Amino acid sequence: MHALIDLDRYPIDQPNSAAWQALVARAKADLARDGMFNLDGFMRPAALNADVALLAPRFATEAFVHARRHNIYFRKEVPGLAPDHPALAEAETRSRTLCADQIGDTSLMRLYGFAPFAGFLAATMDKAALYPMADPLARLNAMAYAEGDGLNWHFDRSEFTTTLLLQAPDAGSAFEYRSDLRSTDDPNHAGVARLLAGEDPALRSMTLAPGTLNVFRGKNTAHRVTPAKGPRERMVAVFSFFETPGVRFTEEEQRGFYGRAA
Repeated sequence: MHALIDLDRYPIDQPNSAAWQALVARAKADLARDGMFNLDGFMRPAALNADVALLAPRFATEAFVHARRHNIYFRKEVPGLAPDHPALAEAETRSRTLCADQIGDTSLMRLYGFAPFAGFLAATMDKAALYPMADPLARLNAMAYAEGDGLNWHFDRSEFTTTLLLQAPDAGSAFEYRSDLRSTDDPNHAGVARLLAGEDPALRSMTLAPGTLNVFRGKNTAHRVTPAKGPRERMVAVFSFFETPGVRFTEEEQRGFYGRAA
């Protein structure tokens, strides 16, 4: 794995070392303060470039075009909200997706199956363990965003989201987020409406460099990626882990996200 990820800076394979403990402590502190942590240069440039070169033609010929209008909840109805409530305002998301069965023998797939990776992530999140998803399509995805494509406001299903930026576009594609916008006990629909109207002073924005591992609390953190600009596409990988083994999407969910079922 040394050829794929920078284990000198990020010794995720040494859980009994002081360096591993320090890295976990740093990640936890960042999560507590910002709702996310970033490990820049996590994947080595040679491995990154090889994966981009392999995936780029597949995006052109095999990817599913995910284009739809949706609200922040990805649900047609939300109990307690009128259909015209401003928290249900819709926007468009558009990207191209490659599923795990299309990504093949890449550095990304090897990293996903590297047990110390899941162990490190579990430690940063104070979880007893994390398991790769059993879903043959959803377990690892790669997305490409051409000029004008973006990922609009949403909450994630899982508590944490783990991504790795493969390629940055010429411009645009800012990652915008609002940490802890809602909670289990308080959906904060009024706050959601203020965010969608551009009136939330706690909104934050950042851009990442290729090779950066990003982990954030996506379930209660509203987030989006603004449209890409220029001919160079944004490419990002999304790793899915869960606290219980064997998690799969339903056939309906697979068709909604990927246009096909496994």
